[in-house]
Amino acid sequence: MSMPQQAEPAVGKPPGSGPKATDGRTAHRPPALRLLARPEVGVFLGAAAVLVFFLIVAPSVRQGSSMATILYQSSTIGIMALPVALLMIGGEFDLSAGVAVITSALTASMLSYQLTLNVWSGVIVALIASLAIGAFNGWMVVKTGLPSFLVTLGTFLILQGVNLAVTKSVTGNVATDDISDMDGFDQARKVFASSFDVGGVQVKITVVWWLVFAALATWVLLRTKYGNWIFAVGGNKDSARAVGVPVAFTKISLFMLVGFGAWFVGMHNLFSFNTVQSGEGVGQELIYIAAAVIGGCLLTGGYGSAIGPVFGAFMFGMVQQGIVYAGWNPDWFKAFLGVMLLGAVLINLWVQRTATRR
Repeated sequence: MSMPQQAEPAVGKPPGSGPKATDGRTAHRPPALRLLARPEVGVFLGAAAVLVFFLIVAPSVRQGSSMATILYQSSTIGIMALPVALLMIGGEFDLSAGVAVITSALTASMLSYQLTLNVWSGVIVALIASLAIGAFNGWMVVKTGLPSFLVTLGTFLILQGVNLAVTKSVTGNVATDDISDMDGFDQARKVFASSFDVGGVQVKITVVWWLVFAALATWVLLRTKYGNWIFAVGGNKDSARAVGVPVAFTKISLFMLVGFGAWFVGMHNLFSFNTVQSGEGVGQELIYIAAAVIGGCLLTGGYGSAIGPVFGAFMFGMVQQGIVYAGWNPDWFKAFLGVMLLGAVLINLWVQRTATRR
């Protein structure tokens, strides 16, 4: 009687043990391509190149005092570029950001001086006014469906006219009165426009605020639900609304965040120079937007970071002061900015295509 034979194992490999078929969505990308997908990588390399260039052609840049000046110039741009960048990631623009800075400073100065109040009263009223301007812009965009370009262009023209007309009617001049001898001025100056010593070099407090705001914005974007909402409404607001994202709240709050930035920079201007010229601020909104774009934020929304605009603002400050330290004609500054902007857009386009290539 023969013994029953045992079944032999199958010759082929068991299902699932072979290499898995992949497509473009699941294929593993090399670390270099994943690094390139970060929006701030291109501007970081660009900022490093600009720094090295001016360190070579302008030896005075190597001094601590020169670098402190460059950081100060960068911070005054960077503080506003951060909320502008968040707004752009959310899919919107704010062309009134430049003149809104002057509006906040004029409000605080004239209210305090004309009513002989403690300057902190003017500071608080200016904050409320700046947030209200941002809320108005956001509300108009959300309720009317008009492009934010048109809405904020209208606000830009309104504020520009109001700044000049109200200042001339109240003070009889195009500038506000000096408030340096008023109650609360010294305390407010310490918050918004003071300096501190680092190794014998005077560093402006705005540099510290700039870095603090950048760290906070990065945390919000990457670690909070609100950060996810910003990316969602910038990518596709209808899809975001369908999954429960409060689109109206997110957009209005982003415009109000720009208002907060305008208030802060306006207070710095006021307490740095004691007076404010009502016609200033025109054109600064383009600088803020350019710093955000150079920092990797897409004009179409849904993509960007808070770190990128930090490097973008540093590039602006570096070029602005580097031209002076190199002894070149400062009239070329805007030309350099235009070249940097076009270069950044092309680099961002190349980075995106390279990072998403299958």
